[in-house]
Amino acid sequence: MIRVGVVAALGAVLAVTLAAALARAVGVDFEIPDGGETIPLAGFAVVTGFCSLVGVVLAVALLRWSARPTERFLWTAVSLTAISLVPPFVAGGSGATTIALLVLHLVAAAVVVPALARGLRSAEAGR
Repeated sequence: MIRVGVVAALGAVLAVTLAAALARAVGVDFEIPDGGETIPLAGFAVVTGFCSLVGVVLAVALLRWSARPTERFLWTAVSLTAISLVPPFVAGGSGATTIALLVLHLVAAAVVVPALARGLRSAEAGR
């Protein structure tokens, strides 16, 4: 399970960083008005990697302590993904930045959540 999760996390880091670079190339500035700072590409990689690894820890914990780990993981992951869509709206960035951040959150979830769910299903079947 951990191997599946780490590979998924690396895939999400790559996908999000490439998508952010593409968004920047087409004119998205990723500037957050409060400090006037621009989110660097490395920032996307670090935050995506950290949050993805939190998902891996959650999946491993549910596999260990839950009677229905896949179901619990999916409910939790979908809920956390929905919650993660709120900060881009309140960060105060431009419309393009807000939309790009929303898309990047969904890209990360689209890579990590299905991979971990498949890994949990396989692990459950092997019990």
